[in-house]
Amino acid sequence: MSADELLGVLDRIVDRARADEGVEAFGLDETETTVKAHDGAVESLSSARRRGVGIRVVSDRRVGYCYTVDLSDDALAAALDEARDNASVGTPDDGNVLPGPRPVDDFDEDQLYDAAVERVTPDEKVEAAIAVEQATRGGGRHITGTDAARYGDSVRIAAIASSTGVRADYRRSDAYLLVEALAGRDGSTTSALGLSMGRSLAELDTDATAAEAVDRATRLLGGTAPSTARLPVVFDPFVTASFLGLVAGGLTAEAVQRGRSLFAGKVGEQLAPSFVQLVDDGRLVGGPAAAPWDGEGTPTQRTVLLEDGVLRGYLHHVASAVRDGTSSTGNASRPSYSAPPGLSPTNFYIEPGTTSPAGLIADIDTGFYCQQVMGLHSGANPITGDFSVGAAGVMIRDGVFAEAVREATIAGSIPQMLEQLIAVGDDLRFLPFGGAMGGATLVVDGMTLAGGAQGDA
Repeated sequence: MSADELLGVLDRIVDRARADEGVEAFGLDETETTVKAHDGAVESLSSARRRGVGIRVVSDRRVGYCYTVDLSDDALAAALDEARDNASVGTPDDGNVLPGPRPVDDFDEDQLYDAAVERVTPDEKVEAAIAVEQATRGGGRHITGTDAARYGDSVRIAAIASSTGVRADYRRSDAYLLVEALAGRDGSTTSALGLSMGRSLAELDTDATAAEAVDRATRLLGGTAPSTARLPVVFDPFVTASFLGLVAGGLTAEAVQRGRSLFAGKVGEQLAPSFVQLVDDGRLVGGPAAAPWDGEGTPTQRTVLLEDGVLRGYLHHVASAVRDGTSSTGNASRPSYSAPPGLSPTNFYIEPGTTSPAGLIADIDTGFYCQQVMGLHSGANPITGDFSVGAAGVMIRDGVFAEAVREATIAGSIPQMLEQLIAVGDDLRFLPFGGAMGGATLVVDGMTLAGGAQGDA
């Protein structure tokens, strides 16, 4: 189905809107393929297509929702009637309004989609998964196998139309390689991921993905519990992305309005050093969450949340913006047609610095390079930001990697991490963890690393 055909379906729904109601129709036609390889052969291959329409009706400040995968006129009419019925029993809320049309300026949609992704044959997809699996297995004598060696791609056509005048569509392609290397030596076993993302297979780097997984797995071999100490902690980009997921959740206006955010009431306060710029940017076409408009048809935008370390505001969709008397930041999320819009970050990241990870590490006499954290979301308090999580990584001594560490705990709080952030690396990369978090190497001073005995690490 083309974007024009999908918009035609949505128009047929919106044309049925009554004078006393608002009607919005969101359509999605998405095809996804995943290939998993193991021991040089295909372990599984799946291809799925999702196509359907979600209908939102707003009447007398009440909202109702329904979706259908049957695009016949009768089914669309029935879904619209059910959405109306659901609205009739909804709870009135001033935030229940549909946005009007806003122009999408200066967004290069051509960079979202690479037609080459649709010319990749099933055999080529299988070869890609097997290639990254075999390259990882050949990564050295300590590599004992792989897990989750995968190639995946998707093509999404999204469209939206409403009785308030919104009418838009876009097409996006995504592709990735992911592999988890398993390493072993003298009874010590470790694992670590390698990842490559792009708009099509041609943008993926098999050798770099395998090498990343191998390097990250083997450097952790032989790890022991560290002594307890306060010291600088260097966060690997994967770990940074995980922590940013916690930060992003607290910066949505819904979390603030519900009293579940550690950032509530702090707009205008200096929360981090002046070199820190924390950004959400749905228009960053290189990010995996890039799109010209959000789940309500509002143009996406670059929103600077921490400007020179000062909190400037929160992320909004229309409902949260109405409640706060402000404008949507284009953060209505719509992963599918089967649910009404939510509120979430798009491409969320700390702007990178100018120093390489190696340069940051070289400046540290004694520190801890944190490569993995375990139980972050279950071990963190979203209201206070306090956390205590398991960690694994490598000690830094005299500016270079030293002994591996495992069975460690790092404890602190998100506010403390922001205050004590002393450097950001130049290695920003977007990772599909908790949304589309952009991780870079971070250095945080004065954190507690807990292990076996008290003393100098």
